[in-house]
Amino acid sequence: MSAEPQPQSPWQTATITRIEKCTPRVTSFWFQPSRPFIHLAGQHVDVRLTAPDGYQARRSYSIASAPGAGIELAIERLDDGEVSPFFHDVAEIGDEIELRGPLGGHFIWEASDGGPILLVGGGSGVVPLMAMVRHRTLQKSAAPMALVFSTRVWDEVIFRDELIGLDDRRDGFDLVLTLTREQARRPSDYSRRVDARMMMQAMERLPKAPRLAYVCGSNAFVSAAAEALIEAGVPAGLIRTERYGV
Repeated sequence: MSAEPQPQSPWQTATITRIEKCTPRVTSFWFQPSRPFIHLAGQHVDVRLTAPDGYQARRSYSIASAPGAGIELAIERLDDGEVSPFFHDVAEIGDEIELRGPLGGHFIWEASDGGPILLVGGGSGVVPLMAMVRHRTLQKSAAPMALVFSTRVWDEVIFRDELIGLDDRRDGFDLVLTLTREQARRPSDYSRRVDARMMMQAMERLPKAPRLAYVCGSNAFVSAAAEALIEAGVPAGLIRTERYGV
């Protein structure tokens, strides 16, 4: 994520305990930190890699796991990146890395906050929103929640099976997928970029107007989605945004 590092949070080592492929370009890594780590849904961590010559590269990644469920980072491969190729090509279970966090205090949701909540994610911007979805499930929250998730193609829908499974439960969570470069695979989904009409239809799945809306993705996506929400009638003061990028 794009948040500035917070110096008051110390670095610590964390061991990779599990690796799982999510999509062709996104892989999840689970970490066991060396010290206690308690986060909120929506927060992120800084990751630091140090080369043998002392050169350091640092990136921020949102936490995909719910509070109390360990640390899962879903890392997208960026071919020109300094950190993501290491995780995709080199990292193995048992390796130790340095991380700092949890970081971020604005883009968070707790079950006690209630709802309805509207989540809008583009690509890997779904990661912190997934932490909120999972937190709702683990807490058995009855807060109504809808997720609008935009990707280019079906195979790039991160956490696809898990999200569809949660949607099928019909317990107050609704999933809206929109594919920008393929035809929709489900009757309730879309085949276009996010727009005001899509936001209005997503809000119709909630019992009343959203208490808060969270938007995460690239700069361009966040700008377009926030504008669509405002056009759909969501007050700007209720929209929380998080942008990712190198």
